[in-house]
Amino acid sequence: MTASSTRRSHRFHASLWWLRRLLTAAGTLVAASLLVFVATTLAPGDAATAQLAGQASPERIAELRHDMGLDHPPWERYGHWLWGALHGDLGTSYVNGEPVSQLIAARAGNSLLLGAVAAALLVPIAISLGLWAGLRAGRVVDRAVSTSTLTLVSLPEFVTGTLLVLLFAVGLGWFPAVSVPSADGSVLSEPQVLVLPVMTLLSVCLAQNVRLVRSGVIAATASDAAQAARLGGVPERRVVLRWVLPAAVVPAVPVLARYLSYLLGGTLVAETLFGYPGLAAALVNATAARDAPVVLGVTVLVAAMTVALNVLADALAASLNPAARNGT
Repeated sequence: MTASSTRRSHRFHASLWWLRRLLTAAGTLVAASLLVFVATTLAPGDAATAQLAGQASPERIAELRHDMGLDHPPWERYGHWLWGALHGDLGTSYVNGEPVSQLIAARAGNSLLLGAVAAALLVPIAISLGLWAGLRAGRVVDRAVSTSTLTLVSLPEFVTGTLLVLLFAVGLGWFPAVSVPSADGSVLSEPQVLVLPVMTLLSVCLAQNVRLVRSGVIAATASDAAQAARLGGVPERRVVLRWVLPAAVVPAVPVLARYLSYLLGGTLVAETLFGYPGLAAALVNATAARDAPVVLGVTVLVAAMTVALNVLADALAASLNPAARNGT
């Protein structure tokens, strides 16, 4: 096979790989939106009954349901919403009549900021701690890091968050227990409200990735390449930077990227726990009010970002291991 035909084959496999991933992503989003719509439809009550709350006659409830379009068949309502979503229109809130995209935009920035801060800290801390523990395998430092990460990974996020509040908010008084900015402030102007939610988000993700990098460092340190470099007189510092660190980090990169999507979902838990003004509050309020368009809009947005990050993780894995992409 000539070089040009080999390149064409590689481009074909890469295009086919991306096509499969994009079709899978689109199918996942449609399935997620359908499941959420079915769940909101099967839930007792609807937006009309939630708004009137038994304070009106059945005729008034029926009139409000007609105004909201809730008297149409479910399949017709879902088809109308899906068609609008494909054209960038996520519908209108049943509660206040505002476009769902505007409601989401007002909250999404705070959620993205929380997830971005956690993600920016996750990668360097996980690599640093994993490298530090792996180079000192079996020593006190390694045992301390391993015990700490094992403890963190065994605790649910809400338990970790509660313990952080008890320690840093109630006990030491360093940070606020509730992550709500003042009325005339914003999250960026009061960064202290981010500390405990970010620490809660990092607890599980950091523990898993530190252990992964640590295992890679231990294996790379004992590899033939590292041993040969040492026998050749290469300084230990250079051995770590040239052979150990790349061999340990490269396999962990796709896993780290996949954990970024976990951070996105975890923000909803942290936001609820700390009262943070993000998408979680909008989702909880919309669910209580049976505001189906807002519930659909928020969940589809979270699902879309999760799918995008997972595709990114798959792309990183494929770039590091082309055989996986080519199906060989």
